Amino acid sequence: MTSGPVSSTRGLPASPLVVRTVELEEDFDLIAHLPPTAPLAWVRHGEGIVGWGEVARLRVGGPDRFALADAWWQQLLEGAVIRDEVGLTGTGPLAFGSFAFDEDPGDSVLVVPAVILGRRGGRAWVSTVGVAGSLPPAADLSERPAPRPPRGVAFADGARSPAEWTAVVADAVDRIGRGELDKVVLARDLEAVADEPVDLRWALARLAERYPACWTFSVDGLLGATPEMLLRLERGLVTSRVLAGTIRRTGDETRDAALAGTLTRSSKDLEEHEYAVRSVAEALAPRCSSTNVPESPFVLHLPNVMHLATDVAGVLAGPASSLELAAALHPTAAVCGTPTEPARALIRAIEGLDRGRYAGPVGWMDSSGDGEWGIALRCAKVDPADPARLRLFAGCGIVAGSDPQAELAESAAKLVPMRDALSG
Repeated sequence: MTSGPVSSTRGLPASPLVVRTVELEEDFDLIAHLPPTAPLAWVRHGEGIVGWGEVARLRVGGPDRFALADAWWQQLLEGAVIRDEVGLTGTGPLAFGSFAFDEDPGDSVLVVPAVILGRRGGRAWVSTVGVAGSLPPAADLSERPAPRPPRGVAFADGARSPAEWTAVVADAVDRIGRGELDKVVLARDLEAVADEPVDLRWALARLAERYPACWTFSVDGLLGATPEMLLRLERGLVTSRVLAGTIRRTGDETRDAALAGTLTRSSKDLEEHEYAVRSVAEALAPRCSSTNVPESPFVLHLPNVMHLATDVAGVLAGPASSLELAAALHPTAAVCGTPTEPARALIRAIEGLDRGRYAGPVGWMDSSGDGEWGIALRCAKVDPADPARLRLFAGCGIVAGSDPQAELAESAAKLVPMRDALSG
């Protein structure tokens, strides 16, 4: 498929930004302060950043979507008056972002909130963002009324039934066996329909409570809890958490310990993991003066599944923003496959759904270019035409040893976080 056309909606304000960040003393729940409409969130272990209101927005598509977004953010910061009394990564102005997995059709977004509330390392702050010549927004920090639980949520098959999806997986395994590629990641979706528009704060609070080790996110109607950090950049240090290789938990500690051991010895899962780590390490190497890639993965225990995980680290060799680095890494073998182009072509040919922003970078970036970009996994997308309807996504890495029924069971396990979060 050829690259799609570049498109953008700039949304630049007519006057420079005026930003003030002040420190707060009180302890508070970040998600509890969010409004019910258009919440922005990036939270882990009770810390992170949330925002609301909107000063500027960019919508962009095409193969240059990351570069266009990065340039737009730098243009927006030109002439900005920033008074930052805290001085941490993530203070001052920042943009929340969510990017399409593929370049065509590829609808990606950056949003600059009017109010940003943050907590990190025992410190808390609030930033207000306005434009020159206008009154700054009021930062109402009182907790909002409690969110409403979803009512009458019903789930249904998405683009493919389970039987159809396993047939697609079998097709992919056959192609891998013929040597067309080494690995491909196939996604499936599920529809959820409620009796009334879903209060996203309810789902966000449930995800943050049940999956505290994941990054709970919400950007422009895409929400979830991802266990995978694509790229973090802070003062020149680059880190990436790579996940590939999954086994479902049983809830029995002794049994789960045995399953974790099985996961670390599984040739199929170790092969899948190796492809994913290699793709990240090779993308970072030319951009870092040094990198550290552990020889063996560890087992990341989540409430519903266990993953093989590797934390890759590096020292940035020259000027680059976190979004620029995220673009260099995307798509990793963990969400696309190996080699990248044959895997991406196969996804387009047989997956049968538009991923949208599922499996694309999601996170935030501050005025220095530092930021955190996760991979949008374990997530759901609200239908903008019907806020009572959502699409849930999950994906599985397919290699030569993959069994279609086992992959179906794995995808079901990965859908559990969002299903539970929407089930009241």
